[in-house]
Amino acid sequence: MGRTAEVTHKNRLFGTDGARGVANTELTIELAMNIGRAAAMVLTDSTSGKHPKVIIGKDTRISSDMLEGALIAGLCSVGADVVLLGAVPTPTVAFLVKKYNADAGIMISASHNPFEYNGIKIFSSNGYKLPDALEDEIEKIVLDNEKPYPQPTGMGIGRVTHSDTAVDDYINHIIETVDYRLDGMNIAIDCSNGSSSVTAEKLFTKLGAKCHMLADKPDGININYKCGSTHMEALKSFVVENKLDLGVAFDGDADRCLAVDENGNMIDGDFIMAICSLDLASHNKLNKRTVVGTVMSNMGFGIFCKDNGLNFVSTDVGDRYVLEEMLKDGYNLGGEQSGHVIFLNYATTGDGQLTAAQLLSIINRRKAKLSSISTLMTRYPQVLVNVKITPEGKLGFGTNAVISEKIAEVAKELGEKGRILVRMSGTEPLVRVMIEGSDKSVIEKLANETADIIKSEIGE
Repeated sequence: MGRTAEVTHKNRLFGTDGARGVANTELTIELAMNIGRAAAMVLTDSTSGKHPKVIIGKDTRISSDMLEGALIAGLCSVGADVVLLGAVPTPTVAFLVKKYNADAGIMISASHNPFEYNGIKIFSSNGYKLPDALEDEIEKIVLDNEKPYPQPTGMGIGRVTHSDTAVDDYINHIIETVDYRLDGMNIAIDCSNGSSSVTAEKLFTKLGAKCHMLADKPDGININYKCGSTHMEALKSFVVENKLDLGVAFDGDADRCLAVDENGNMIDGDFIMAICSLDLASHNKLNKRTVVGTVMSNMGFGIFCKDNGLNFVSTDVGDRYVLEEMLKDGYNLGGEQSGHVIFLNYATTGDGQLTAAQLLSIINRRKAKLSSISTLMTRYPQVLVNVKITPEGKLGFGTNAVISEKIAEVAKELGEKGRILVRMSGTEPLVRVMIEGSDKSVIEKLANETADIIKSEIGE
């Protein structure tokens, strides 16, 4: 079972989830403007004689307005019309790009990262994140000046309008996907001071739940700060202290969802997919009885699938790769342990609030507690250690013999009773060391030993 894997997506501008960096130094307004220009060139039909339409959404961080302005300038300067959605979850952009008949959609967000970071995610007209080939085309235009930017004048310049229906259109879409309402449920919702602050309370109240809101007052700098799906402590305490049925937490742009049961135990993406896949399969709604996960999925999830007659397909880390596999072979459920879950019958990307709505609907229909439902899967002990690395270290990570030897040594020691996965983060300057096994003390020791060697070789 011991094995290693590494993300191979190494474009210069785009990582596994868009272009990201510290706003105004790494992700500058000039870069944002040029990404907007290049995206319009690659994704729209310049021969139609019509102004292409691009929708833009953003999260709540302080730099989002600045980058929105730069993208507007870039898009309008090449003749694209822009429709501003305001602060919305990332899945809102993915859904509305098709509903509004737009040529492309752009989301300004750095997801779960601290507020000083920001990012640009691009969706094509069908609502899917761009494949590597199209991102590469945009990179060549932006970084290599492969094609000159168009410079229309007069009536050729794009216009800017605002949508005042985006939030309601998205909320109504989620409600339409729910088979069983949430009446009688008493829940806590942690919005991470991010995009779901503008949608979650209205959505889950309309579905019938009594909602207690946490971290739903964004001020531009408190997004993801000690809250949301990356910091679950406050939600766990709140659920237990107030004797609630459960809690759900989203990340900054609300494309992830994690849950907390009535006892304060975290229910991660693997458990959520286990619950939802088994329910779908019981109603003959799980395509090919298959779930798509990643190499980071817990060993227990694979065992759960086998024990319940389901197939488990594994991809590289990143919901883009999960989605590619789902589209390739016709699967309709997939996701990541981190809480990106894709219900392909309803959405073209991971959607935290859609995931929460589906999970809560199952729980309420079955009149069961989340703690009892989640016993269908056993989680193997798993240790994750992050090592911050230098830019030079990032380049040398894949060829460092000392690191490779240590990984092989650990894999051999674990044998069939565990596994090691060492990979470069697609969104941050980090190498992630993940080890699973039956003895937590042993895997903690091995993970820290491996991390120490990576730090000494290429660490910051």
